[in-house]
Amino acid sequence: MSTSLSLTPARKPAAPLVAFIILVAGALFLQNAVGMRQVLLLIVGAALGLTLYHAAFGFTSAWRVFINDRRGAGLRAQMVMLAVAVVLFFPALGAGTLFGQPVVGLVAPAGVSVVFGAFIFGIGMQLGGGCASGTLFTVGGGNARMLVTLLFFICGSLIATHHVDWWFALPSFPPVSIVKSFGVLPALLLSLTVFAIIALVSVRLEKGRHGQLEAGVTSEHQGLRRFLRGPWPLVWGAIGLALLNYATLALAGRPWGITSAFALWGAKVANGLGVDVAGWAFWQMPANAKALAAPVWEDITSVMDIGIVLGALLAAGLAGRFAPSLKIPARSLIAAVIGGLLLGYGSRLAYGCNIGAYFSGIASGSLHGWLWLVAAFIGNSVGVRLRPLFFVGERRQVALSGC
Repeated sequence: MSTSLSLTPARKPAAPLVAFIILVAGALFLQNAVGMRQVLLLIVGAALGLTLYHAAFGFTSAWRVFINDRRGAGLRAQMVMLAVAVVLFFPALGAGTLFGQPVVGLVAPAGVSVVFGAFIFGIGMQLGGGCASGTLFTVGGGNARMLVTLLFFICGSLIATHHVDWWFALPSFPPVSIVKSFGVLPALLLSLTVFAIIALVSVRLEKGRHGQLEAGVTSEHQGLRRFLRGPWPLVWGAIGLALLNYATLALAGRPWGITSAFALWGAKVANGLGVDVAGWAFWQMPANAKALAAPVWEDITSVMDIGIVLGALLAAGLAGRFAPSLKIPARSLIAAVIGGLLLGYGSRLAYGCNIGAYFSGIASGSLHGWLWLVAAFIGNSVGVRLRPLFFVGERRQVALSGC
């Protein structure tokens, strides 16, 4: 105990200072190499990382505690996040412009590849210990195990691009946007109704098992100190993520995504090692070929992903909780490897992850976002049952962990 107390204060000033210096240096570099828009996207990414960390806004643990214990606070926070997002997104997507610039949603086909990809992604969430956003912000927060998950997340993404054209050729419905099909107001009312039903069902199930809803997180800090040092109430995180996704839409012309950058990083490394990834069908698509040929700092998703890691590092330092440990049990390490591969492979098949397909997909009014949610939730249910094989002594998760 005494060792822990002596180490933590020493680390408090270092982590946020390092994160701040890297952010400033990165911003200056991007300003010179690309332009101000890329700088702003780095800052938005950092704000996302800080929000995810301080609110412990984890999709993986939120679903795990609901599946195991019917505690639904995390699930309801996701519904709040989605509700705020569709209120902001649908009018802009219906008009096709936001603040004078063209915007498009993340709308993709809904078919076999989405079902299978989201399903194995859901299993990977529970074995890897995080989703796409969770992996990045916990890495930034100092979780060494999640570095392993991230590494194999990248490997799985690269492997999927080698033959993803086969998966995309399987039966599917064409891309469908309920905003375009039904109109802004009907699509908005339909979405808000579904969110409310899911939230109410979670309340009923939680009260049915526990008699009352779980109390929210508390903090010794108030006001600005709580904002800077956390922990935040989940609703702060929900609203913050929705607003920052909207900022991404305004700056990038499309919503927030994460995992396309992982495939790109893997492809660039493989290309450097002599693998002819440019010859693969996936990397011959115009947008992907352009990204592969360009420097990584020109890729919007890559810049935002790095921002998330730095924002989480900043948040962990401000909270005094940045204390990495390399003591990783062997079974947990194996789970990180398997989980990372499933996360990476599944996200490419499903046209995105819990952010690009679920959050931004539903915020875009895409049918594939809803299909992803159902398939991924089933996958999470399987993953929860598999966790005791890798995490000794685990039977039930009783609290949100932010992963």
